[in-house]
Amino acid sequence: MPKKKTGQRKKAEKQKLRQKEIRTARDNIALAEHPSNAPMECEKCHRKQKNRAFCYFCASVQRLPICAQCGKMKCMIKTGDCVIKHPGIFTTGLAMVGAICDFCEAWVCHGRKCLQTHACTCPLQEAICIECERAVWDHGGRLFRCSFCNNFLCEDDQFEHQASCQVLESENYKCQSCNKLGQYSCLRCKTCYCEDHVKRKGFKYEKNKALPCPKCGYETSQTKDLSMSVRSHKFGRQMQGAADDDDDYGSSSGYGYYGGTGDDLDDAYSDSCDDYDEEEEEDDNDGTSEEDSSHDEKKAN
Repeated sequence: MPKKKTGQRKKAEKQKLRQKEIRTARDNIALAEHPSNAPMECEKCHRKQKNRAFCYFCASVQRLPICAQCGKMKCMIKTGDCVIKHPGIFTTGLAMVGAICDFCEAWVCHGRKCLQTHACTCPLQEAICIECERAVWDHGGRLFRCSFCNNFLCEDDQFEHQASCQVLESENYKCQSCNKLGQYSCLRCKTCYCEDHVKRKGFKYEKNKALPCPKCGYETSQTKDLSMSVRSHKFGRQMQGAADDDDDYGSSSGYGYYGGTGDDLDDAYSDSCDDYDEEEEEDDNDGTSEEDSSHDEKKAN
């Protein structure tokens, strides 16, 4: 017979499970709510930007730092794991600073735990915008993740990218390996897969979880639940060659309106100009001869 658990034992097990949930929940914090990506306003130039140790625009030192790991602005721990001991004294400002993160460029407090863990768990280690390819040091705005492909986005390209993210790279909704309808779509690869080709042989899939993409491993979603659209072609005048600086009507190798080339358009334009000039000269000559003849008749009378 197993021993009966006491109340103290049950309480300790519940507390252990609760602490484990808190630790795992920290890993699932949204990137916009993380302290290293928090909004900040500069003390001198008053421009809004990401949490930084130095202002991106005027390079002034921020004297009210926010810890990039725990998010605190004031150390009120009397007996804690602080590297610099301050018994009975609350520290604020630069007295609370312990380091600067190389990835997110934000202050880290002098707590031993924050100093040891932030550099390894910083969420902005590989934060490069997928649209403009700028890192944290190249722009002053905050960073976000796309709701569909889960890639990094800067503050300038956030809404424009997400508005056009649900577009497939193909011209139809068929599977990449066969002609069946793609029931599963990968929002990162922009491809569709049928139920037979979305699974790989020899791979163990977890129950009640989304199937990973066979190409990149990102979670797939059902196409019917998404507002996916296919690649479209914009028809019109398509110039195939690079236009010269001195050419006002495009390059000679390009196609113009109604299937004509650039040379045809230039020739037609020059011919029409020459004809127009010749007609004007003829009209001028005719007009002068008629005026002269009428003037001679009046003199004779």
